[in-house]
Amino acid sequence: MTRRHYNKMAAAIVLILAFGLPLVVRSATYLHILVLLYFYAYLTTSWNLVGGFAGVLPLGHAAFVGIGAYTSTILYLQYGISPWIGMLVGGVLASFVGVLIGLPTFKMRGAYFALATLAFAEGIRVMVENIDRLGPFVLNGPRGLQIPPLKLGLGNLVFASKEPYYYIILLMLLAVLALTWVIARSKLGYYLNAGGEEPDAAMALGVNVARSKLTAMAMSSFLTALAGAFYAQFTLYIHPKSVISLDLSFEIAFIALIGGRGSIAGPVLGALLLRPVSDFSRIYFGDTLPGLHLVIFGVVLILVMIFQPRGLQEPLTRAYNRLLDRLAPGQTKELGT
Repeated sequence: MTRRHYNKMAAAIVLILAFGLPLVVRSATYLHILVLLYFYAYLTTSWNLVGGFAGVLPLGHAAFVGIGAYTSTILYLQYGISPWIGMLVGGVLASFVGVLIGLPTFKMRGAYFALATLAFAEGIRVMVENIDRLGPFVLNGPRGLQIPPLKLGLGNLVFASKEPYYYIILLMLLAVLALTWVIARSKLGYYLNAGGEEPDAAMALGVNVARSKLTAMAMSSFLTALAGAFYAQFTLYIHPKSVISLDLSFEIAFIALIGGRGSIAGPVLGALLLRPVSDFSRIYFGDTLPGLHLVIFGVVLILVMIFQPRGLQEPLTRAYNRLLDRLAPGQTKELGT
């Protein structure tokens, strides 16, 4: 067997395990944790399109989660529009807002860009938290919006059990990973990498760095908003601090940085390692030590940046390649993820 055969076999095993988990895990609590794990892996992979490949550090992606969540929920509650349609409308709106943010902020570099995106997200949260009604749309201020679980079914994206949510977010994650894989091997991916590492050299070679980053920002914002709409239907209740909080923006960035930004597997590995820590710390220490999960994330991030600055995916990829060397010796190594 060749290395490619082993790679396909490993991918098939992972897919079988992922799709078969609900048949083994019957606990609603653990299924809830798994749904959130995939949700954060999806969010971080979407963030990675601009925060990884483009070489910048956006810290305001919670704003796009909030745009998707509030758009789909308002359209569903006030106008009876299916959350699937609201999801797409929220994605388009978030993409438009992402481009508006990117036009001035992509001219900044380093910490200035991160601070600008952070300030924007916090501004959106404060605005939503202090407005009960925006024109004909009811935001309900800090009280948030609650979705009554009266009409169950796929059309309304409301289910009585966790299994349908599990498979929907799993399919969303697989789709965004496939899209990331295609982009990483496309002309846009090469432009983003070149513009992120050496923007001046890339522009000297004729690469339109600004347009490439804006394209990535629009795609990332759109995909992130889809996750926000899913989260609203999953929890059936949203408020500004749950979907537009700084905590959420920081968690997305921490997971990517620890897992390995700019790689395909990094965001998923980061979510697999860190989300259980976050969930269980909230379950057992949420009342006595609120915010403990962010402290843990910060400590892990410091250690990773010192010992593995390219993220945890790098040593895991090396270990996987060494295993393939033993199983298929003498063959040319394929490009790692």
